Amino acid sequence: MTAKSETVKGKWANRFIIAAIIQSIFAAAWTLPVVIPSVKPSVAMVMAAGSAGTWFDVGYVLYIAVGVVGVAVTGLVYQHFEVVQGKTFKGFSNAMAWIHLILLNVGVAAVSWALMLAGYFGEADLLPAAVGGRGLTEGQVHVMYLSHFIDPVGAMVIITVIGVLAGAIAFLSVSLQRQ
Repeated sequence: MTAKSETVKGKWANRFIIAAIIQSIFAAAWTLPVVIPSVKPSVAMVMAAGSAGTWFDVGYVLYIAVGVVGVAVTGLVYQHFEVVQGKTFKGFSNAMAWIHLILLNVGVAAVSWALMLAGYFGEADLLPAAVGGRGLTEGQVHVMYLSHFIDPVGAMVIITVIGVLAGAIAFLSVSLQRQ
């Protein structure tokens, strides 16, 4: 089998692996402020402080686990169907695969980034002025920041789940194909 035919057979696997690589570049960019504390207050301080900073922690871990690792592993599932089983995503299953790729990647990025931004700015304002914060109370931060993110984050989770369900439908549709 030539490399060209392998690439053609694994087109969806390649798309998901490329998406995972792009997501990993963004994850690396999110990691830099954590390890290079040039921002005041430092991201590491926000992560360690808890409270609103927990939103940052959850978003960061979610992004790496689902946005990078989950998307890459999904590429391996497509690889299994396309290369190992020799199945082709076409018509309906191809459309479902596109929905899977787009909604999963956009959704997980939006959810994760929203959680990280809300967590960073929320916790930063909880910290004392001496370390770059504003010294606000938890109640103020929850009203000013976090409460505004609940519905958008929920909507993005729904979009992500729709993407995952589209992928499941694509896999089911292709698995029922006759050779």
